[in-house]
Amino acid sequence: MMLLAAALLAATAANAPDYSNGADWLCLPGRADTCSTPLKTTALNPNGYGSTGQSQVVKDAAVDCFYVYPTVSRDDGTNSDLAPAEEKAAVEVQFARFAGACRTYAPLYRSMTVGLISAVAAGADYKAPFATAYGDVRAAWQEYLAKYNQGRPFVLIGHSQGSWMLQTLIAQEIEGRPIAKQMKLAIIPGFNVLVPQGKLTGGTFKSTPVCSRPGETGCVMTWTSYREKNVPPPGAIFGYSELAGMTVACTNPARPGSTAWEPLDSYWFALSKQPVPGGPITWSTEGPPPSPFLRTEGLVSGRCVNEGQRGYLSIRTNADPKDMRTDRVGGEVGALGFFIPGWGMHLADISAPQGDLVREVEALSVARSARGVAR
Repeated sequence: MMLLAAALLAATAANAPDYSNGADWLCLPGRADTCSTPLKTTALNPNGYGSTGQSQVVKDAAVDCFYVYPTVSRDDGTNSDLAPAEEKAAVEVQFARFAGACRTYAPLYRSMTVGLISAVAAGADYKAPFATAYGDVRAAWQEYLAKYNQGRPFVLIGHSQGSWMLQTLIAQEIEGRPIAKQMKLAIIPGFNVLVPQGKLTGGTFKSTPVCSRPGETGCVMTWTSYREKNVPPPGAIFGYSELAGMTVACTNPARPGSTAWEPLDSYWFALSKQPVPGGPITWSTEGPPPSPFLRTEGLVSGRCVNEGQRGYLSIRTNADPKDMRTDRVGGEVGALGFFIPGWGMHLADISAPQGDLVREVEALSVARSARGVAR
């Protein structure tokens, strides 16, 4: 492991991207790319597979979405190169569906790699790789504001490392500045946002609150997912604050502010090769899925839990052995033949409530259009 850490740190980072060049964006409005390609999706109901259709791509959305993808790169070194592979897959699974609700912007950046996670566990320092990755995200953001935004409202969307990048961006470049008035939402699950216990502000952000009611704007939606009855253990990387008096914020993505169980509108990538507790999923007794993506409504529910330093979204599978659809979903992170307890259902953070999230953004666009604001 120490040799791995040394090898990673010795690798040279790729040259910085040039965001004035469209080639360094995975998604931009008005062109053919991952976000403008409809996703073939099948409804999965208790009575089996339903109709198959394609996700929407709108051309006149009144809101922008700026997305930063998670840790997916398996490139050599601590930071990824600028030849996207896993990155495109992440955009397709996590972000492309938002093209039905907003104009989509997704910069390619020199993200910290999967290998760096192991290197950090072996004692490597992440500060320089983080600075490289965040420097790219900040440069892309500045290009977006200068060239594309034109005073439009925007939503920030990220996951895991991407949420960490956006946390930093909000704290350093947005809150307390005039641009904060244009930020309608920040949807940043999969990385801890800390708040004082019982509070909605303070901690990670000085003035940006955690969303606490449906329809609220100018706030942050955040959660880390854990399977029901599997709580974050002390020291968990997600869902547990090491700081006394602080907790990890949780917004129920189906109904902000709720602490009850809420049914989730989910979109699952049925062709995923990620390991799942109990083995591969049989999505329906009818046989293999007829499309790469499946939509389930109410198969899983989520409930925000805050208990002292713990804060997380508890995920319940509403299993019915008598119906035709699966009684299991995945989400845990597997490594070396076991699942990492302190990561929870990290891989399901966006999939489990994705339909709810798209509707949140769509409502912003509809409301703005209803007010007669020019697009």
